[in-house]
Amino acid sequence: MNVLFISPHFPRHFYQFCERLKSRGVTVLGIGDCSWEGLGDNCRNALTDYRAVSSLMDYEAVYRIVAEYIYRYGRIDYVSSQNEFWLELEAQIRTDFHIMTGPHVEELATMNRKSLMKARYEKAGVKAARWTLPATLDDALSFASKVGYPVIVKPDKGVGAASTYKIHDAGELADFWSTKPDSVIFIEEECVPGHVETFDGITNSRGEVLFAASQCLPVSLMDAVNGDTDVVSYCQAPSEDLRRAGEATLKQYPASHLFFHFEFFRLDEDKAGLGKKGDIVGLEVNMRSPGGRIPDKMNYAYDTDVYTIWADSLIHDKCFMNSEFKHYITHIGRKNSIAYAFDLDEIRRRWGHCMIEEMDVDPALAGEMGNHAYLMRADSLEERDRQVQDILKRRF
Repeated sequence: MNVLFISPHFPRHFYQFCERLKSRGVTVLGIGDCSWEGLGDNCRNALTDYRAVSSLMDYEAVYRIVAEYIYRYGRIDYVSSQNEFWLELEAQIRTDFHIMTGPHVEELATMNRKSLMKARYEKAGVKAARWTLPATLDDALSFASKVGYPVIVKPDKGVGAASTYKIHDAGELADFWSTKPDSVIFIEEECVPGHVETFDGITNSRGEVLFAASQCLPVSLMDAVNGDTDVVSYCQAPSEDLRRAGEATLKQYPASHLFFHFEFFRLDEDKAGLGKKGDIVGLEVNMRSPGGRIPDKMNYAYDTDVYTIWADSLIHDKCFMNSEFKHYITHIGRKNSIAYAFDLDEIRRRWGHCMIEEMDVDPALAGEMGNHAYLMRADSLEERDRQVQDILKRRF
């Protein structure tokens, strides 16, 4: 089996997708914009072969390397990056080289345009926030007057929480409209009074879920980035209603051998037209692994290895690892802009026995993960909450 992996060096821990494949006898072929020397030992050892380009946006250069790989190693069975930024590149390679295991260019729109995602959620029987693609400021103002402020505006086609804003009144909306880039199409949505819960997992060749987990984000990534706030997310077992909504959504997509990350709101209060407190509302779909350290959080929460589960799904079409929830695992991210009550040494003294990992976050990911972050294990919900309170306690 030959697997082409795009940008295996970023994020740094994603080399593990390649390592699990190679350790099982798969030929893992890498393409990236990093030199061989800059990959690091773990990533280099996880690859059978690697070619660097000055930019992965240079498709002609990428195309030549893929053709060279096929000439040298035979046909490519799978193409992956597990990174939303490169999904279009993956699809273009599959289309041009007739690789049938994954979405082609013509299938990608419903996976990277938020407006089309909502249509798929609704087709799956999952409610979604009302939305519009305003062509003029008058369109945007008219929609906001219908659904009420605040409204959310963000690129219809975008990655993560980048360029996502909460607009509180007509003046803010007019200011946004006068400064937004003309080349970007923005979707405008009603604001949903809820918190994000995800349905994440790995499927087999028939789109059946082999493994599933969930993340709960009490503070949205939009607020964490735009408000420069703390970041907290919990790993949890998916509830039955979340699993039903997630599996129904999966059926609306080509979901063979997929590591997926579906985002939902759980309403924190009743919302006319959407549902009652506690109901599920569709937000976005992501046809790749959840970002940041979420795969590692899953491993710790389930005493498993999702990198291996994904590799085995490609090779054996089965899951051989544990899939039962075991531990409460929390990502807690602190921002450099905030003065905290306890310094790092005091946090280590208080909670070192529960600390799985402490890390300085790559600046490119710090907005959504915090500048300095912890992975914490807890044996109870009460212990989990005390960890969060201590680590994020303000000095003032």
